[in-house]
Amino acid sequence: MKQIVVISGKGGTGKTVLSACFAALSRNAVLADVDVDAANLHLLLHPEIQERHIFKSGQKARIDAEKCTGCGLCLPTCRFDALIENSNRKVGVNLLSCEGCAVCFHICPVHAVTMETPTSGEWYVSKTKYGPFVHARLGIAEENSGKLVTAVRKKAREIAEKEGRDLLIMDGSPGIGCPVIASLAGTDLALVVTEPTPSGSHDMERIVELARHFKIAAACCINKYDLNHDNSDGIERWCRAQSIPVLGKIAFDPAVTESVVRGVPYVEYALNSSADEIRRMWLSLLRFIT
Repeated sequence: MKQIVVISGKGGTGKTVLSACFAALSRNAVLADVDVDAANLHLLLHPEIQERHIFKSGQKARIDAEKCTGCGLCLPTCRFDALIENSNRKVGVNLLSCEGCAVCFHICPVHAVTMETPTSGEWYVSKTKYGPFVHARLGIAEENSGKLVTAVRKKAREIAEKEGRDLLIMDGSPGIGCPVIASLAGTDLALVVTEPTPSGSHDMERIVELARHFKIAAACCINKYDLNHDNSDGIERWCRAQSIPVLGKIAFDPAVTESVVRGVPYVEYALNSSADEIRRMWLSLLRFIT
């Protein structure tokens, strides 16, 4: 089984659209959306949820109002302003601000504070017409998305091994942070989707450096390359100098937005040169990892 993650140094480059296209073009793959902070691949794959699992991570403080004496010793010690004094001089916790540092737990003289592991989100095992699909949803203002990415990837690999699937296709997170590192670890190829803008090329270089740090093979796709030919040529020159293969150059097409609105993978919606380029890129990608 080979593992491919579609990533980008910045958001909005089109990696989810490409991931959905690859899902539609694959024949024996498991699909995973590991962009758990802003998951949206399900909008194009229309999954039927088969399993639902709770994800718990981190710690939050909880104060027992009956035990709290209102002494206020904990209030000045919270660096995140998560402790609130109520009208009856009892102390409560703003869970959105609490970072789980546990200072209040250690300083409370009457042991009114307990540290609990909250529900941070959910992850799902679903079926689609393109194959099994593992995805997740992180709660509002919740953290530890790297752990949730790892949970999604682990389940997707288990399904692939159990069912004898040839490929694991993952829609990764933008940027170079913890969820991206969790997405990259152990993959066979990181396909970096960029666009011909200064921020697009700059952030592409950062994510390629990150992939190299973890010894992950990287390839590039230039999306909407025809919006600025000079910048596209600059990206190609940089890739050649760094021995990064450019597997595809996709022209801008308003039909991409139409396909997203209709909830259909672009290669199933459009019959034009851009869709044909994605099909050629898919074949190049398969040859690259075999």
